[in-house]
Order: sequence, then structure tokens, then C-alpha cells
Amino acid sequence: MKAIVIYDTKFGNTEKIAKALVSGIEEHGIETDCIKVEDVEIDRLAEYELLIIGGPTHNRKASKPMEKFLGTLESVDIRGKRAFAFDTKRERRFAGSAAKNIEKRLKSLGLSIIRPYSSAIVKGRERPLEEGMEEMFKQIAVEITRVVYSNSD
Repeated sequence: MKAIVIYDTKFGNTEKIAKALVSGIEEHGIETDCIKVEDVEIDRLAEYELLIIGGPTHNRKASKPMEKFLGTLESVDIRGKRAFAFDTKRERRFAGSAAKNIEKRLKSLGLSIIRPYSSAIVKGRERPLEEGMEEMFKQIAVEITRVVYSNSD
């Protein structure tokens, strides 16, 4: 089993969440790569059984680099692979969600969503994550590994 966490980040918060996910997954014996969206080698995605993709919420949706990346996924056959989407966003009534958009795109490409998308809350535009977010996502990673292992029997 091999996993990849792909992320975009502007102020570093999404990278922190990506690394928390990697930490939780690797603790359960799954080899995991963590790669910034612009460094992903699209042709290598077929090597991974689990794709975890996330980025910051910009203007109620995914960032431009993430949108561009998601568009390139149409050129590679990743149908049937497992996936999870996440984002970072401010807690506002009309904040939107990059993760919701990412998950929708992954479903349309034929990936199996193993856990509904989740958002890490940031305190302000360039501020830190709310307390406990990294630990919360490490626990989400534990849940993901349980699903992966229970479905591989």
C-alpha cells in the first residue's frame, strides 16, 4: 500500500495539515509521500492506492494552482483509487470550501471517497491554525488507515 498527500499552501497552514496526515498514516505502516501540488509528477500517480489532496480555500473554492492540478488529473487513469480531500479555511458563514470542490472533482474522475472531506480552521487570513487542528487531522489519518485496511481484506 502506498499513499500520497498532495497539497497547495500559501501561508504554510495547509502544509502543516498535510504533514499531520502523513504522520498519522505512516504510524500505521503505509508508505506515504507528501508533495506540493506544483511538484507532482502526474504520470506517477498510478503508483498510489490512496490519494489525499488538499489546499487552502480561496474565494470560496480551491486555489488556482489546485484547480490547475485537478484539471491535469483527467490525463491519467486513477479510477478506482481511494481518495480523501481536505482544506484550510476561515470559519465564516460564507467561506466556501476548497475540499468540497476537490472531493467533487475526485468523484467525477472515478475515485472512491473513503471519508467525507474535512476542513482545518485558521484564525484569520495569514494567521495560525486553530488549536488542535493538527492533532485532529492526525486522528483523521488514523480513521483513513482503518478504512483502507478493513477494505483490503
